[in-house]
Amino acid sequence: MRPILLGIAAAFFFGVTFLLNRSMDLAGGSWHWSASLRFFYMVPLLGIIVWVRGNVRPVFQELRSRFGVWFLWSSVGFVLFYAPITYAAGFGEAWLLASTWQITIVAGSLLVPFFYDGNDKQEAKGKLIRQKIPFKGLGFSLLILAGVGLVQFHDANGVNLSLLLHVVLPVIVAAVAYPLGNRKMMIETNKRLDAFQRAFGMTIASLPWWIVLAVIGWVQSGPPTSGQLWQTFLVAVSSGVIATVLFFQATDLCSNDPVKLAGVEATQSAEIVFVLLGEMWLLSVATPTLLSLIGVAVIMIGMFLHSYFGKSKPIEKKPMNLAN
Repeated sequence: MRPILLGIAAAFFFGVTFLLNRSMDLAGGSWHWSASLRFFYMVPLLGIIVWVRGNVRPVFQELRSRFGVWFLWSSVGFVLFYAPITYAAGFGEAWLLASTWQITIVAGSLLVPFFYDGNDKQEAKGKLIRQKIPFKGLGFSLLILAGVGLVQFHDANGVNLSLLLHVVLPVIVAAVAYPLGNRKMMIETNKRLDAFQRAFGMTIASLPWWIVLAVIGWVQSGPPTSGQLWQTFLVAVSSGVIATVLFFQATDLCSNDPVKLAGVEATQSAEIVFVLLGEMWLLSVATPTLLSLIGVAVIMIGMFLHSYFGKSKPIEKKPMNLAN
């Protein structure tokens, strides 16, 4: 149950991202700065946490020895996750982004066959043991997505090609990239680093991309405003540090159990609830319809079922030929 609670707590702090990114866009802020500033702030914030815990040296040792691996999966897990999210904030309301983001629930389950039990190097009698899709958990994920669909249905008439290209498609890319990058780095570090160290290392490894985005933002829009500097700092603290670390800790607790891991990723559906309430309060959006509230209830039921049945024993492993 602890991983589920950590996942819900992470969802609350992740929700701040959607609200503040939308707020910054409405105020005329550049999405390039909204994306890059968050990670510039995260370097000292996470660095202080790791330094206080006395764990800085192992991070830089890992980065020096395998920077290519860190750069690759940090680019996937952080850059392809957050750059599309901030870009999409300029074209759709926060609740639309947050609800579309729930595709990560199904994506996390469908990514399971791309990983081997334990780690990518494990062998058993000359065969690699590949994990199987947790179909029980996937069924509950689909239930959650059905609730998300109900939440969006009242505004379905507003969905057009532009919205599909500028909101739905970028968020889908982010929804797949985040669990993929997170899981790959979890495997590559093989528990040598804790959640704080891994988040710190991935932030450093992704810095070249954020510098590029900052340069583009400066050329196109000039320096960030004081309001954008302050709001991106709040995003960095709440979402970039607190939520990221909580989510990493939750996934670490069940990294070898695909059912429980899918359950943790399913808790991110709570973001839609937090964002809906926050957007009604801070950005004065319309009150959700009855259909939307039913959708929220379906989401919560799906989360409960994921949590309850996630206590079952791990799915039976299926050996796979090395040649496949």
